[in-house]
Amino acid sequence: MLSDSSIAFLKRLLDTPGPSGFEGAPARVWRAEAATVTASVRADAIGNSLATVTGTAGADGPIILLAGHIDEIGVIVTHIDDNGYVYFEPIGGWDPQVLVAQRMRFLGRNGDVLGVIGKKPIHLMKPEEREKASKITDLWVDIGARNKAEAQERLEVGDAGVIDSQSIELPNGRLVSRSIDDRIGAFVVLEALRRYAANPGEATVVAAATAQEEIGYSGGGARVAAQSVHANMAIAVDVTFATDHPGMKKEEIGEHNIGGGPVLTRGSVISPVAYRLLADTARRLEIPFSLHAAGRFTSTDADAMQLARNGVATALVSIPNRYMHSPNEMVALEDLDRAATLIAETCRMVSAKTDFTDR
Repeated sequence: MLSDSSIAFLKRLLDTPGPSGFEGAPARVWRAEAATVTASVRADAIGNSLATVTGTAGADGPIILLAGHIDEIGVIVTHIDDNGYVYFEPIGGWDPQVLVAQRMRFLGRNGDVLGVIGKKPIHLMKPEEREKASKITDLWVDIGARNKAEAQERLEVGDAGVIDSQSIELPNGRLVSRSIDDRIGAFVVLEALRRYAANPGEATVVAAATAQEEIGYSGGGARVAAQSVHANMAIAVDVTFATDHPGMKKEEIGEHNIGGGPVLTRGSVISPVAYRLLADTARRLEIPFSLHAAGRFTSTDADAMQLARNGVATALVSIPNRYMHSPNEMVALEDLDRAATLIAETCRMVSAKTDFTDR
């Protein structure tokens, strides 16, 4: 079960703004917590944070990388007009409809800058306008400035922002936040490392809060991490679509319920060896899980890590998430707990004799 201190850390992590390329603040929160698990904590130039627990086999043992990306989707300032209104483009994939009328928090050079997203009122729209979906280019942010010069004292082109919201808990262990994707993954890999450190196996395990996954078309920080730690095996931890709410087609996406346990992926980029280690461990521990099929890529850190160096035996563990890429994503705390236990115990099953080639 997740401890009260772990849940408090999780909420701090979720509430700290850090869109892709601007992950410094949540990364510092993550590293401070990682320092309570191991003395071996570092950051790299691309923005990854890494924490290492050395296995009992030392240098002779395999190296396992656990990766959860710490960035979230956001926006970036592209223009400030003469009246002080701020225009922006997305960082990562947004449905523009969820941005309408939201409060925003920008990471200004002199501190956070708050604002609200504006749009023409419905009373002034022509009938045909009311039927059209909003585009990013139809929106602006009002930061309360009277003119361009005043706005530029607080913001400049290239400043990033996120929706201004705080995490909340709902009944039945439901947790809601704008940054579930994938601050949750960064949390789970550190929680798994904490549990592994209490009783390490032969393998050396590196937990990484990776950078730039949401815009990582060339692999982002995960590719760099897998290269730098010389991983033999990797487990990416991300979110996947929960299918237990209206409008979801289970025949297309699979059946994944929040509270139903982690989701294990099978498919072309997933190592059969790494998958079997996870699935066998889950069955032995009687941890419920569901299966996801990925015929091509997974759109997660797994895609980059499996191609690092000479190839890395890579698996993907996902947390069912409702309302992906919205201001109010939702997961179940029990799924995080189960995923951390599953990953820690799977790492203990890996030894110097483990053959990562599916023969």
